[in-house]
Amino acid sequence: MTNPTGKSARLNYRPDIDGLRAVAVLAVVIFHMPTLSRHLLGGYVGVDVFFVISGYLISSVIFSEIANGQFSVESFYERRIRRIFPALTCMLALISVAAYFALFPPELETYVKSLLAATLSASNFYFWQHSGYFDSPLSNLLLHTWSLAVEEQFYILFPIFLIIVRRFFPGKIRLGVLVLAAVSFAISIVVTRRDPSSSFYMPYTRAWELLLGTILSLHFLPPMRSAMLRNLATISGLAAIAISCFLYSPATPFPGLAAALPCLGAALIIGAGEAGPTYVGKLLSLRPVVFVGLISYSLYLWHWPLIVLQSKGVIYGNRGSHVLGTALVLALSFLLAILSWRFVERPFRSGPLRLAGGPLFRLAAVTSGALVVFALVVIVARGFPSRFPPQADEVASYIDAKESISLTRLGSCFITSTNRFSDFDVNKCLHMDPARKNYLLLGDSHSAMLWHSLSAALPDRNIMQASASGCKPIMGTQKLGSADCVRVMNFIYNDFLPNHRVDYLLLAGRWSSADIPALSKLVAWTKENNLPLVIFGPTQEYDDLLPRLLAYSITRSDPEYAYKHRDLALAPLDQQLQDLAANVWHVQYISLLQAVCQRDGCVEYADQQKKVPLMFDRDHFSEQGSELVVSSLSASHQLP
Repeated sequence: MTNPTGKSARLNYRPDIDGLRAVAVLAVVIFHMPTLSRHLLGGYVGVDVFFVISGYLISSVIFSEIANGQFSVESFYERRIRRIFPALTCMLALISVAAYFALFPPELETYVKSLLAATLSASNFYFWQHSGYFDSPLSNLLLHTWSLAVEEQFYILFPIFLIIVRRFFPGKIRLGVLVLAAVSFAISIVVTRRDPSSSFYMPYTRAWELLLGTILSLHFLPPMRSAMLRNLATISGLAAIAISCFLYSPATPFPGLAAALPCLGAALIIGAGEAGPTYVGKLLSLRPVVFVGLISYSLYLWHWPLIVLQSKGVIYGNRGSHVLGTALVLALSFLLAILSWRFVERPFRSGPLRLAGGPLFRLAAVTSGALVVFALVVIVARGFPSRFPPQADEVASYIDAKESISLTRLGSCFITSTNRFSDFDVNKCLHMDPARKNYLLLGDSHSAMLWHSLSAALPDRNIMQASASGCKPIMGTQKLGSADCVRVMNFIYNDFLPNHRVDYLLLAGRWSSADIPALSKLVAWTKENNLPLVIFGPTQEYDDLLPRLLAYSITRSDPEYAYKHRDLALAPLDQQLQDLAANVWHVQYISLLQAVCQRDGCVEYADQQKKVPLMFDRDHFSEQGSELVVSSLSASHQLP
């Protein structure tokens, strides 16, 4: 997203577009807020609305200059730097200071790598490479800069594209834009199906959204002269955006075809507003709404880092879901956005700090260079470990330990958003051993983290595995998971189990009370098919990474720090599932929660002496943690 163009000699100011910015940024902010996101699961489409607005405004200026013979690539890049760079650099500098004091060495090293990417407008490529299932969004302070990188990459290439078309295909700019948009849209649909992570971050799958704004600026369609038609178009457009916000979710394949709905909604509002006033336009032109639109760029820049810092305990403790903490983050986001807009954006855009030509490019180079040097120094210094006590650094080194992830058989027996059901290795993961009892471990990532330790603890059993991220191991997953989750579960229940006799079906998942009806139906199905069943209950969860909480407990000399940040809702759920298993379902139930937590506290270290945490993130056992828990279950004869 970019800064408002504002009044100019080339464009009439459209307050309704600033109002549309407000709708877009508020959707994104609400989606990102931990206590609010469940009310707007598709709020991420606000970014796509921004793309359409940006494409329209910037292209309108470009084609106006081309028509007047005034277009210059150099002046175009000057405007981009003035509008984007000052507020972005200010945010990056201040967040870097906060990161230096708040993040442990491995986190700070990760942060400065993303800082390098953000400074060089390559965030989308960086986060694409770090978008694995276990890479928590709340561990990335600059994750939101991916969209800025997509825009900048588009605007670096778009003027060059226009020059080439004008040079070799004079009079074909409109056709060239239309063809380029169609090709990008088609690629977006195909790549979204085959590689969702790549499709989300790549500029070639998002270019059509910006080009949709370009198409609007080229007036392919005749203006809407009828007030009734304009009102119908804008109401439909606003409804399309609202439907996307409320009915989409992170599980929706995106962008692809799904992105067309919010983008077309934005296009209808912008296009209809060109021809005359509308009821929606008047609503969007209300002064409070317009003001939010004016500060939308700075609000977008600031809200996400503040959310991440709040989740890490830097702002109002460490309770990421706490209502008061969320309210404080919202207030700080708006305050910093207003200050950034008033004292950074406006002065550089049209005030006393407005620079052009050589001075502007030199300032951009110097400030970017300073951020790059800071990042390189942190990497060379390995995150400056002397900032924290040695034991805290030792514990923090286990944050997102990749060796634990490798034991889940990620990519072959554990399917995530980075691979597909077609990658599931049936011969490897579901190999039946006639010489041993055959157990099938089925579920989400909570099943994947148990496979290695179960195989080690039960060497006389053949532990098969079918795991899919965010996929509850129950029937009827069509409403509960991704398309690949549905494929995995349909294959297991409709193909594999009816044709292969297993000795036990082991279910493990990140259960919630909403799963109980479906789980009851599955229990009935296993009894009908004479299939022995074991249900592993939920694990303990925390509101931040356990290694980070333990490192904080050492730094702050508070042994109960991590314990105070556990999820208190899991104990009642665990007891409810245990009672159902014993008294209603009559199946074996293994409480992972009781294996690590008693009334006097929870096991937090897999190895207290070596400071090895039980978990490497909020809710997944580390390699040593999984071995400790499963060994305990085996010693107490709870494993079948």
